[in-house]
Amino acid sequence: MFSSLQRPKIKQILNKYTFDLLVIGGGITGAGIALDAVTRGLSVALIDMQDFAAGTSSRSTKLVHGGLRYLKQLDVKVVAETGREREIVYQNARHITEPMQMLLPIYKDGTFGKRSTSIGLYVYDLLAKVHKNERREMLTAEEALEKEPFLKSEGLQGAGCYVEYQTDDARLTIETLKKAAERGVICLNYVKAEQFQYEQGKITGVYATDILTGDRLNIQAAKIVNATGPWVDELREQDDLLDNKKIIHTKGIHIVIDQVHFPLRQGLYFDAPDGRMIFAIPRGEKVYVGTTDTFYDGDKLEPKANEEEIAYLIDCVQCAFSTIQLKRWHIESTWAGIRPLISAEGKEPSEISRKDEIWVSDTGLITIAGGKLTGYRKMAETVVDKVVHYLDKKPFIPAVTEQLRLSGGEFNDAEHFHSFLRSKMHEATLYGLTLAEGNYLASFYGTNVDQLLVFANVLKNVENPLPLLMRVEVLYAIHYEMAITPSDYLIRRKGSLYFEIDKVEQYKLALVNYMAELLSYTELEKSTFLDELEGQIQFAKGGHSPYERMVT
Repeated sequence: MFSSLQRPKIKQILNKYTFDLLVIGGGITGAGIALDAVTRGLSVALIDMQDFAAGTSSRSTKLVHGGLRYLKQLDVKVVAETGREREIVYQNARHITEPMQMLLPIYKDGTFGKRSTSIGLYVYDLLAKVHKNERREMLTAEEALEKEPFLKSEGLQGAGCYVEYQTDDARLTIETLKKAAERGVICLNYVKAEQFQYEQGKITGVYATDILTGDRLNIQAAKIVNATGPWVDELREQDDLLDNKKIIHTKGIHIVIDQVHFPLRQGLYFDAPDGRMIFAIPRGEKVYVGTTDTFYDGDKLEPKANEEEIAYLIDCVQCAFSTIQLKRWHIESTWAGIRPLISAEGKEPSEISRKDEIWVSDTGLITIAGGKLTGYRKMAETVVDKVVHYLDKKPFIPAVTEQLRLSGGEFNDAEHFHSFLRSKMHEATLYGLTLAEGNYLASFYGTNVDQLLVFANVLKNVENPLPLLMRVEVLYAIHYEMAITPSDYLIRRKGSLYFEIDKVEQYKLALVNYMAELLSYTELEKSTFLDELEGQIQFAKGGHSPYERMVT
């Protein structure tokens, strides 16, 4: 029931049954809530007005943070909890979460001193219960330059070495939703909640619209959770008057550069000229740099990286890497994300707490806002505790997600994962794929890879302008990950638009034709989806929004 081909059947189910819980919002927060709730025995539905993870959950720095930045603010509890949650995410989704060594350069008059960095990272290791082989290491200036030769040497006093966990935020969301659907959650993207329904002053459901077809849906539920991120206030306004707790939006952007122009060996967390801290992170043949933090009141559907913000990040790189001559034309793609934060009078964007908060209105609508990617599972547990309390379920069933592997992540430990990769890498060559392609598929899709190999075996002798690997992934995205449009596949299922934009441009027409054949697009749909994809390409390069483009 997580297939695009099942949309008519899914809509029938949504119209027919009354659920214990309806989650509005298909980002990582909503996905986590749905999974937690269904594993406690609740009947659950989830809808999103866009594609799953189309908002903030595909636009982050793509790190499962250990909470190091909170140590500077002396928020010991957050550091400890974030460190524990990071480890849980890694254990439950090894195929999309990978330890990555980070370098924290220490400069004279910089944000961090040598002694304070050493003490801070030591305390961080203890609080976050960091594995012995991943604990901090302090380097001399010479050792730091050996690890990263392009660092500015002037004033360099040394570096701290610690571990972050790199992930793919959209994939983490999709794998969470797939596990939720496997357990019985009814999920549907491109469905907008239009109006709440009430009985005796309490919310009992929503009227919703399938924005792809115009079909109207009547979804009934005992409890409703508003997990719509940047849109939580809009939904609260539909329900009741807003209280003094309001959402404020800040924007963060990232830029992507080829390693030819920025040959970074490992991740860095470094000082910006204005005192902020910036990440530079290698991913395959690319490096991405971010993020900014500015107040934002623009288009929430398609926040854009403007030229001033791009220039700011280029300047940050130039200042930290004295021999790197980065120019605007080196920027291959960009993305911008919105952080929905709890408003705080008089504070700058980077000073506003990322802590999550939960509100319950008089009508029974439960809203969650704020929070970080790393803490999504714990946030979900807290929300579902409230849901179960209000539903008065007896006996109370505790959360089980701490030990629950996500879809594709059914591995016992790191050794099991790596032996699995070796085995599947060689098996893939039997089905027309290369060793490298087999390794990629196994590491990207984890224990779900067998279904992709079945597709490869069927398609290996079929002629098509699209490469075999891409056709295999498209089929899987449609049948098992509810992708409907080319943008769903290229942005949320793959991330190709940001990290393989040349390939996206090369195969865009063939991809649209292939998906049109598989999903029976009308000529209007085919034209619309191609225009949308071309708009997204230009948008990622810093051009106009695809929505602006379609209007003009």
